[in-house]
Amino acid sequence: MLDYIVGIVKEVQDQEITLEVGMFGVSLHVPNAQSFQKDVTSKVYSYLHWNAENGPSLFGFAAPIDRSIFEIIISCSGIGPKIGLAILADLGAQGFLQAISSGDEQMLSKVNGIGKKKAEQIIVQLKHKVASLIESGTVDVSDVKEIAHYHDVSLALQSLNYSRQEIGRAMDYIKKNSKVDKTTFDVLLRQALSYLSKQI
Repeated sequence: MLDYIVGIVKEVQDQEITLEVGMFGVSLHVPNAQSFQKDVTSKVYSYLHWNAENGPSLFGFAAPIDRSIFEIIISCSGIGPKIGLAILADLGAQGFLQAISSGDEQMLSKVNGIGKKKAEQIIVQLKHKVASLIESGTVDVSDVKEIAHYHDVSLALQSLNYSRQEIGRAMDYIKKNSKVDKTTFDVLLRQALSYLSKQI
C-alpha cells in the first residue's frame, strides 16, 4: 500500500494538489488544498479509492488522523469520497468526531451535500466506529468549545458568500494565530474578515 508521498507542491487548487515526485507529477484530491504551500516539500498521507465507473482516484491528507476519519466516513453506506472531503473541509477531523459522538445532526447536516436524513444515517452507522477510535486514545475531542467556535465562524463566512477556498484560507489563518480558548466567536470572525479583506 502507498502510505504516504513526499514531494514538492507544484499546483494548488480548491480541493486538489499536484506533487512533483522525481520526474512525476502526482495529482491528489484533498479536503483543503490551502493547507499546503506551493513550492514547499510536503509529506502527504495517501488513500487510493477505486470506483467501478471512473477507476482509481488518489486522495491526500496532511495528517494520518484525517485519512483515518476519511476512511471511516466513506465506510458509511451511500457516502462517497466527495462527501468525505466536504466533511473534513467544513468540520475537520475533530469536528466530525465530536458531531458523531454527541449525535449532533445539525452540525453534520450543514455540510454541503448532507441533509437531516443523511446526517441521521451517518451518526447511526458510524457512532460505534467513532466511539472505538476515541476510546483507543488516538484522538482527543475534549475541546468542544474550540470546535464550536471554528464551525460557527465557517458558517458565518459561508453566509457572507465567501468561497470554500477563501474560507479554507481564513480558517487556517485564525487557527494558527488565535488561542481560541481565550477568545470569542466575535473576535475570531473579525480576525477572519480582516484577513480576507487583505487578500483582495
